[in-house]
Amino acid sequence: MTLPPRVSDRAFARLAEIAEDTGEVKALRVAVDGGGCSGFQYDIRFDEPSADDLVLEKNGQKVLIDPVSLPFLENAVVDFSEELIGSRFVIDNPNASSSCGCGISFSM
Repeated sequence: MTLPPRVSDRAFARLAEIAEDTGEVKALRVAVDGGGCSGFQYDIRFDEPSADDLVLEKNGQKVLIDPVSLPFLENAVVDFSEELIGSRFVIDNPNASSSCGCGISFSM
């Protein structure tokens, strides 16, 4: 049984803050591409929904995942992290066997 990715309340709250600051609601796309120093890399950006996207939604905020990326993100959690070195959306991916120090690249 495959479990879809989840989005933390903190990530949805940050999307709501961005929408409030910019005056427009944009969906966050989380995709997996080949490349990066560990084999795969996350592509996290604002985007428009496509017909075949999985849409995870809460309080009007949306996170999009395309069907090609979905198997790589099974049971993963999209979160938002605030640290001294900066803040960013992060992926906690139980499928990744290793990842680089920046957290953008991973291998399976």
